[in-house]
Amino acid sequence: MLVAAAPSVGFAARKASETLDERRVPLLGVMGAFVFAAQMINFPVGIGTSGHLVGGALLAMTVGPAAAAVVMTAIVAVQALVFQDGGLLALGANVFNMAVAGVAAGYLPYHLLGGKRRTLAAFLGGSLSVLVSAGLALSELRASGVNMPGSVLAVSLALFAAAAAAEGVITVLALRAIEGVNKEWVRRPGEASAGQLVAIGGAAIALVAVGVLVASAAPDGLESLAQRAGFAVREHATIATPFSGYETEWLSGAWLRQVTAGLVGLCLVFVLSASAARMLKSAKPARRD
Repeated sequence: MLVAAAPSVGFAARKASETLDERRVPLLGVMGAFVFAAQMINFPVGIGTSGHLVGGALLAMTVGPAAAAVVMTAIVAVQALVFQDGGLLALGANVFNMAVAGVAAGYLPYHLLGGKRRTLAAFLGGSLSVLVSAGLALSELRASGVNMPGSVLAVSLALFAAAAAAEGVITVLALRAIEGVNKEWVRRPGEASAGQLVAIGGAAIALVAVGVLVASAAPDGLESLAQRAGFAVREHATIATPFSGYETEWLSGAWLRQVTAGLVGLCLVFVLSASAARMLKSAKPARRD
């Protein structure tokens, strides 16, 4: 999957460099930080399982699909390398599923319907992005020899469907909130003032500070599947980080440990996304008249 993910993200980066301008560099960092923060907040979807925003569709609709793939790659990489969430061996699969296929699937309804029916397009895009990513993950697990009894697979599909519907609703609400700040932002991805960027960044910080207090502690869809299918016991850490499990290990107090780790993640995702955007801008081909 790394072999499939690397050139796919490279292609997206090349496409993004063709249209990226200086004004969009901080936007990519802020939106990446916002999605990272939202992903930290798990909500119940039933049967002892939780879900969380993936954000591929939201990113695609606000910064464009090519740039969204680059930003989502940065998010997935930070989660795996810094917080031990997702796994190193699964990094290529996660990047392809969420940053490539998930972003593309999330943007498709918006591309087809967004001009006239943005609310419906946002809901369909958010839902489709999760269904495609989950479907690919299940297929990859089966191809890897993971035994999933029919009952386990049926429950997992139902939980993913519930998470997909929730993703669609959250995507709609997030886009409406963004349009409340700037009506033209969603219509013309990338056009945002400094004040609007600060507002989104502040919302990301608030999500981390408050979200950890209400987030569900239940495992998410794939973690729940791993437990039900019996392969969760094979998990082991190959690297040690001080922020494993989204907690800062040397601090006392659960809230402080989680919030500090979340803020570290926000900063890392912002820097990586903005740095990637700046490099893409620098690599933009010279215009020929």
